[in-house]
Amino acid sequence: MSSVNFEENVKILMRDDIVTYCDVFKPSGSGKHPVLLMRTPYDKSASMSRTMIIDAITAASEGYAVVIQDVRGRHSSSGDFYTFHNEIDDGFDSIDWAASQSWSTGKVGMYGSSYVGATQWLAARSQHPALAAICPGVTASDYHEGWAWQGGAFELAFNLSWSAGPLVQGNWDNISATVDTEGISSSDIVAFKDNLDEGFRKLPLSSHSVLKKNLAPYYYDWIKHPEFDDYWRTISIEDHHQDISVPAFNIGGWHDIFLGGTLRNFNGMSSNGKTKFARGGQKLLIGPWVHGNNGILAGDYGFGTLSSRSSADLHGRALAYFDQWLKEDDPLVQNDTSVRIFVMGSNEWRDEDSWPLERAIDTPFYLHSKGGANSLLGDGVLSQTSPDREIEDSFLYNPQFPVPTVGGSLCCDEVFTKSGIYDQQFVEQRSDVLVYTSEAVTEDLEVTGPVKVTLYASSSAQDTDFTAKLVDVDKDGFARNLTDGIIRSRYRNKRTGAVFVEPGTIVSYEIDLWATSNVFLKGHKIRLEISSSNFPRFDRNLNTGGEIGEETNFQSALQKVYHSGQFPSHVTLPLIPK
Repeated sequence: MSSVNFEENVKILMRDDIVTYCDVFKPSGSGKHPVLLMRTPYDKSASMSRTMIIDAITAASEGYAVVIQDVRGRHSSSGDFYTFHNEIDDGFDSIDWAASQSWSTGKVGMYGSSYVGATQWLAARSQHPALAAICPGVTASDYHEGWAWQGGAFELAFNLSWSAGPLVQGNWDNISATVDTEGISSSDIVAFKDNLDEGFRKLPLSSHSVLKKNLAPYYYDWIKHPEFDDYWRTISIEDHHQDISVPAFNIGGWHDIFLGGTLRNFNGMSSNGKTKFARGGQKLLIGPWVHGNNGILAGDYGFGTLSSRSSADLHGRALAYFDQWLKEDDPLVQNDTSVRIFVMGSNEWRDEDSWPLERAIDTPFYLHSKGGANSLLGDGVLSQTSPDREIEDSFLYNPQFPVPTVGGSLCCDEVFTKSGIYDQQFVEQRSDVLVYTSEAVTEDLEVTGPVKVTLYASSSAQDTDFTAKLVDVDKDGFARNLTDGIIRSRYRNKRTGAVFVEPGTIVSYEIDLWATSNVFLKGHKIRLEISSSNFPRFDRNLNTGGEIGEETNFQSALQKVYHSGQFPSHVTLPLIPK
């Protein structure tokens, strides 16, 4: 290991003459080195930026030049920041600068998590020939579905807390020097953050007295574009996998807000990447983690010492990956396993050859009841036996009293929306939550892979939401949330635009619960919750069919869930044979 030279506030000029700044860590002395580039909105000087996935000083001591750059409009860099839309061209220009330095070999890798993962994928779309590999952690594949929106619902808790916190308050000095704040001060933003529960409930969604449009214009634009239109199409990743030539080491968490995108990027690039290296060089590692925390605890639950980031050796694995693609003259696609996952329940790391697992058996678990599945005290049952003639379940969804968010895949506020695992019995006491529970499993049962719910339901409203949550119930009754999802009825057909439902008509819905890897231990039970809200993780559907983001009026909706031979509502679980 060599000593490290540090240069602060080095200029990188963008094509439109915007000046950005970076910090450079590189081995002391002369010589050329492959470059690891991080492009971040979160302050290049922060300790988090210098240790995110890779420790910058350690990497430099092992022969890399590490460049950590503030993206335009953030912290030390000039220009106006606007999420995503500048990152393709700015990524190209930054890679070009890194590859052309006298101390550079001309090969560049990129790394980092969350939005820093977005800067990598968008840069990869620029197709700069010097970009040799990327290591995106906990990031999305589509900034519409799975970032701003999910299943047609607005990711309210994330969008509002991220905008007000890391994006606005976290960059206040830069913002206040470049835009008219209209009398809003930093202390106003702090007070807004400290009362986010009020912000979550404010109607319409498009109006906040503190988080004004000139402070966070992107927030209001997200709301104005609930459908996948050109606004989103220009920055999509998964629609451009076939144009991307770089291998990627994808890192995710089972309780991460961008798990779905992480998996879609891995699968999409493995199948459709532009080159054999892009397709064959994809790797995937998923731990039992929440967003921004790779420690032992995921919310109120821990999976043991081996579950931590340090035990997973993210730094070592990422550097080994870059060694292959940046230091080898003629890198080859290795024959080792491409997937490493942490299996919850058995609490062990396991290597796999593919995702989803080829040996998984997609198995339907059907909803049953005598018409009274409401709450934990109801008669809801989950089993592999298909239903015949059964009475539907019903509940009243009142947007004034939505089902509260209790854990799950969240970001970026741990005061009002705690992420990760929490006992779900609190919400299961509600009559507007349908609860379906299996018999205790007689032997360990592993579920690893994509999870989806097929729901046959009707509503008295022309537009409403349905939610689903998969839960592992232990012998003491602790209901551990595994994964969940939502579907907005007007957007049930995904990217085809809004189509309202006829009130009272039975409609088939598919709710994507992304994926999990969990062993239901002997004596545990499998549980599925069905409701119509998960607030404030998702915005409340006001049931009126009005313009999203502009509605202020609301009405209650009578919801019915059907489980019969004709309408066999079920959750599909990928069972792993022993």
